[in-house]
Amino acid sequence: MTIEKQGVLEVLGRIIDPVTGKDIVSSGRIEDPLIDGTNVNIRLLLPTLDHPNKTELIFNIVQEVEAIYPGANVNVHVAAAPPAPAPPEDNSIDKVKNIIAVASGKGGVGKSTIAVNLAVGLKQLGFKVGLIDADLYGPSIPTMLGLKGERPRVQDVDGRQRILPLRMNGMPVMSIGFVVAPEQAVVLRGPRLGGIIKQFFMEVMWEELDYLIVDLPPGTGDIQLTLVQTVAVTGAVMVTTPQDVAVADATKAMNMFLLPSVNVPIIGIVENMAWFTPEDLPDRKYFLFGQGGGEELARLSNTSVLGQIPIVQGIRESGDAGYPAILAKNSIVSEAFKTLAKNVSEQVALRNEKLAPTKVVEVS
Repeated sequence: MTIEKQGVLEVLGRIIDPVTGKDIVSSGRIEDPLIDGTNVNIRLLLPTLDHPNKTELIFNIVQEVEAIYPGANVNVHVAAAPPAPAPPEDNSIDKVKNIIAVASGKGGVGKSTIAVNLAVGLKQLGFKVGLIDADLYGPSIPTMLGLKGERPRVQDVDGRQRILPLRMNGMPVMSIGFVVAPEQAVVLRGPRLGGIIKQFFMEVMWEELDYLIVDLPPGTGDIQLTLVQTVAVTGAVMVTTPQDVAVADATKAMNMFLLPSVNVPIIGIVENMAWFTPEDLPDRKYFLFGQGGGEELARLSNTSVLGQIPIVQGIRESGDAGYPAILAKNSIVSEAFKTLAKNVSEQVALRNEKLAPTKVVEVS
């Protein structure tokens, strides 16, 4: 009598594990049988050695094999199966093609206004865009997008809690302003700040996006460092006003991105508050903060000025009203923001064509 391994496996494939409802071969309970003459050695892998159906399974194995091969000497060895590997972490941030940091050296230069209108402008160009308000101490994007007082929902996804971002005209948005009351002071130390930023990227259900715009706080602190240590930032858009003080601080913030250990390309410069134009005199320009600051920062970064945004009363009014200025029709500000979005998209495409993808900064 010749005992064939394939014949043994076919017999064992008829035995069902009552716990799983699957046969013990296809479910990986059986290792390849070892056959030596009439000796048939079968290794049965069970989740635990005290499996409730262990004795029943051993009896069925011996009975079924001996029914086909009456002279067989069947030996069943039970072993604990190795634990199944944990499923890979499903980070929806991996669906984002370009992460763009909007940064400045000092506060008060209109960085959040630029981030909001840039995001909406890119969406108007047909791109899929998301927005993160990473200015944890001064979250203003909920107000600027008309989402003040809204709260995000949490959803269980494959046993993990995921945050569903809020939406403005279909654009997903996340801010700590959706979590804390508007008048509540955010008092957090570095590690907690970093933890929140990581949550915004890793625990929010981001969809497939062409751009994720990140509005950073001013300076070069914990949040900036956590950002580059958490995700690969495609590039940074630096915001300044024309005056020397703003340019000096923006240069320091820019140089942080350009450190060899960080190596985030500068996409270009936005000169905000480039001049003042009264609404009743649209052809007049009053250079309240001087001239040339944006060009100087562009020269220092070896990039270009992506846009010059004038001071117009309507920008302040639209920000307070939760209606981005770019959405206003027949407005010089709207056209300026549209030009900015177009230039950013072109420069990002050029950056991706010429430079290697940015790497996440390793913590040493």
